[in-house]
Amino acid sequence: MELANNYFKQISEMIAQARSRAEVAVNSELVMLYWNVGKVIKTQILEGNKPEYGKSIISGLSYDLVAEYGRGYSRANLFNMVKLYEVFSDEQIFHTLCRKLTWSHFRKLMYIKESLKMEFYIALTLNERWSVRELDGRINGMLYERTNLSKRPEITIANDLEMLRDEKKMSTDLALRDPYMLDFLELQDNFSEKDLENAIIAELQRFILEFGRDFAFIGRQVRITINDKDFYIDLLFYHRKMKRLVVVELKLEEFKPEHKGQVELYLNWLAQNDMNEGDNKPVGIILCAEKDEKIVELLSLDESDIHVAKFLTEAFEKKLPQAIKNAKTLLEQRKHYKEN
Repeated sequence: MELANNYFKQISEMIAQARSRAEVAVNSELVMLYWNVGKVIKTQILEGNKPEYGKSIISGLSYDLVAEYGRGYSRANLFNMVKLYEVFSDEQIFHTLCRKLTWSHFRKLMYIKESLKMEFYIALTLNERWSVRELDGRINGMLYERTNLSKRPEITIANDLEMLRDEKKMSTDLALRDPYMLDFLELQDNFSEKDLENAIIAELQRFILEFGRDFAFIGRQVRITINDKDFYIDLLFYHRKMKRLVVVELKLEEFKPEHKGQVELYLNWLAQNDMNEGDNKPVGIILCAEKDEKIVELLSLDESDIHVAKFLTEAFEKKLPQAIKNAKTLLEQRKHYKEN
């Protein structure tokens, strides 16, 4: 019986792999077909006739195609195919992409107007294997605009995306965001830093997806000891592409200069005591309720390995002042209760 089970597992794996390859092949052929249809319509119908006449031809063409092959060839979808050809006009590059992305992925990507922004979402979709739903969520959540990379010169953006695409290396600017959107934590108005930490741990998978799939969770309240004094890192991650330990410190209050010193201490200790061969220097993220950009600038944090970012939830963003006041009151009440 055990031998039969082993053969069953082996053959099941073969079947699953074959089905997966077949699905990839079918998808690739379908998307390539749509690209070629778009090419014919663009180069032979739209460019060779007056716009209105060309559109009327497409309407008639769509009617016949739908009758023969189904709703996938509706008039709107034919224009989607034209758009696909216009945006991805390099056949060699497109042929590579269509083996990895579905038609639904392309329909999301090809309507992104800025070319570098579209390249960003293509690179991240491939790197993190996003589903269509995940891609849609990242676009709607303005992930590109929230990365450090989007604030850099165009040549830097292009170089970092090329490095990720060709060498599978992710820059710090590409990996870090500001702000981080934490709607899914569903925190109440009067939450404390510990509540925030607990919610993150409870929803760790979704939290890491907001950071990026390459973040691997190591631990919470990680203790480090310096001359018999104990310190605790709120959250510690490892980023596989950057090959860096990542310290995440949670601050319910506005960012303060002393937070930099605290995180610098953690990073220097980790650099001396907890790096493996091939690792790069650790990086720190301070997640805070608010930050003064001028203070961040004067502390030269952009030039250091410490990144200060706001965290937002929809409710928290709307009620931020009252939320901070309530949380501080609750913390003071708890402190008073413990002292008495």
